[in-house]
Amino acid sequence: MDHITVKEAAERWGVSVRRVQFLCSHGRIKGAVRFGAAWKIPESAVLPNARKKNEEPHLPMPRKSPFLDMTDLYSEAGAADKCAEMLINQPEAHALFEAQIAYRRGEIEKVYEQARYFLSAHSGFYAVLGGGMLLAQCAIWRGDIFLWREAKKHIFEAPCKDPHDRELVSLALAVIDSSIYDNKDYPEWFQIGNFEALPADAHPCAKVFYVKYLYMAAYAVATKQVRISGLEGLSFMRMLPQIIEPMISQAVVDKTVVPEMYLRMSCAVAYHNSEQRERALLHIDKAVRLALADQMYGFLAEYIRHFGELLLQRIALQDARAAEAVKALYSVYSVGWARLSGQVREKYNVSAVLDGTDREIAKLSAFGYTGKEIAAMLHVSESTVSHAITRILNKTGTASKKELAYIL
Repeated sequence: MDHITVKEAAERWGVSVRRVQFLCSHGRIKGAVRFGAAWKIPESAVLPNARKKNEEPHLPMPRKSPFLDMTDLYSEAGAADKCAEMLINQPEAHALFEAQIAYRRGEIEKVYEQARYFLSAHSGFYAVLGGGMLLAQCAIWRGDIFLWREAKKHIFEAPCKDPHDRELVSLALAVIDSSIYDNKDYPEWFQIGNFEALPADAHPCAKVFYVKYLYMAAYAVATKQVRISGLEGLSFMRMLPQIIEPMISQAVVDKTVVPEMYLRMSCAVAYHNSEQRERALLHIDKAVRLALADQMYGFLAEYIRHFGELLLQRIALQDARAAEAVKALYSVYSVGWARLSGQVREKYNVSAVLDGTDREIAKLSAFGYTGKEIAAMLHVSESTVSHAITRILNKTGTASKKELAYIL
């Protein structure tokens, strides 16, 4: 009997290679036989009928999480590609994991193509959820509000089987909004750190999102956008490391590399804002080391908004070429993020043109520091600070220093 390859079958039937792999691995193509990592398909085989509209999708995933790369599947820095190879016999999981790693690397066009694949009718709950979130992340890099809205629609329409799935959808929508610093829609159970509504596989990524939620709350308190009894100024911000440090230790024990990276960076941001430079640098350097092992430059680019040139300097100490690559990615990400954030928030012009010094001055001013205090912290003159604030207000169109909190 003559056979054809998966690629040849895909071209003949007008579907994707991954679709053919999926059908083979689930016994949907009669006579298909595996030889090593490849499939041999009878030349006479035909494309199976499409799944009926109301038929329940069959999609086994190795972990119940929309972020496979945040689970213990990826347990060793530098082994991302090896982990992807281990999933080769599970086409949907393999594609989802590859797309998530591509996002961490800043390969946004690849992520976009993969997200479109997940959002086809062939994907199940976690694949649709993961694909929708990837599409939203692409929208941020592109500054595309229409793509952003489409992504949220896909997430909302994910094929839920029970109330727990619906809770996960609510969380996913809130997480997407938090990407542009909107945290008002997090589920009440999540706001108090109760993850019982989530499958255990989703807990590592939930911790990352929870820390981000807490940081936004601490930032809102520090900039007087929100008032919480007993907390004012940077008091909440200074408390965050006491919450995050144990989570980092647990991530190390659990061998979940991506959550460890994010938690270390979040902890470093809290330390940095609390003027604890040495502790911040300790976590920055460890997070950078983990990220560089798999060239996750996109992940690093996202944090330049928090650290500016300081982060690029720390990356350069480990790999000068990587620092240049991260800087180039940030020039794309910052424009897209600012455009989308400004469109969604409407009221404020979120600026992507502030350099590192101006951004730091704006942040410190939003925290309530005086011009004299900022000058002492940054080792510049008071007049430099005063001129910088005027320049920032003009660039961003904000009316007063009180509004600076909304542009960062």
